[in-house]
Amino acid sequence: MLAHALRNGSGTKERELVEAYHRLRALVFADRLGWDVHVREGQEADEFDALDPTYIVLTSDDGAVIGGARLLPASGPTMLERTFPQLAGAGNVNAHAGMIESSRFCIDTASAEGRGGVLHQATLAMFAAIIEWSMLNGYSEISTATDLRFERILNRAGWPMKRLGKPSRIGNTMAIAGTLPADGASFTKVCPSGYKSAFAAARRIAA
Repeated sequence: MLAHALRNGSGTKERELVEAYHRLRALVFADRLGWDVHVREGQEADEFDALDPTYIVLTSDDGAVIGGARLLPASGPTMLERTFPQLAGAGNVNAHAGMIESSRFCIDTASAEGRGGVLHQATLAMFAAIIEWSMLNGYSEISTATDLRFERILNRAGWPMKRLGKPSRIGNTMAIAGTLPADGASFTKVCPSGYKSAFAAARRIAA
């Protein structure tokens, strides 16, 4: 597996990977989860994709996109601010220049967990990639909205989320918002064996 950091204005190969990530989002959020999202020509996108985000995209050894997430500065506009403000409690996100928001996290598997209760390697690789990219770009904290099931996965990975508010039902999901540290200790805890990234292959992660 290889992690990539991509932008919409990248070259042809990079655009193909971003489009594959949008198709994966349609598969996961529209088809599997049944969310009310906008899908056009097999790709899911929303207003935040027009804000020049960075996409962390994970590819398999044969080059297929198997995971991804969208990163935007938490100073806004963000999904927590505009779409899920009820999850942030009493407005206590406390966004700052060192915070990035992660959204639209998805993995190409029927479950984000492997057999026998072992976390899926692709999930761990995505965690590691988000932390690594954040550190390399001057971010020390990650904000996100997720569900209670995924919060448990974060805890099992050794990367617990600090809740911003109480769980709230959104559609059929009990959702929660929180922040996560982006530091060397967290990277070491979640990083699976054989992890590789294309955006910092030659740079050492500071502990």
